[in-house]
Amino acid sequence: MDTVLSHFTVSVTELKRNYAGILKQADQGPVAVLNHNRPEAYLLPAVHYEQLMAHLEDLEDAKLAHERAQGPFVEVTLDDL
Repeated sequence: MDTVLSHFTVSVTELKRNYAGILKQADQGPVAVLNHNRPEAYLLPAVHYEQLMAHLEDLEDAKLAHERAQGPFVEVTLDDL
């Protein structure tokens, strides 16, 4: 059994028939699109996708900052800049 990572699911056929209604019902949340009762895709409203991308960028920045905090460091003076 596949794990469905959404509280709202629709079949591919249902999505084709009622795209706008399904998005409205999902209320800005993700929609799992099922094909033969298995998740085939996830439909995300643009706002949700943008939030996910911003979160991923924040995680990448935090990882980079942590890596750089370990050094190596270069000593410079203001005159060198």
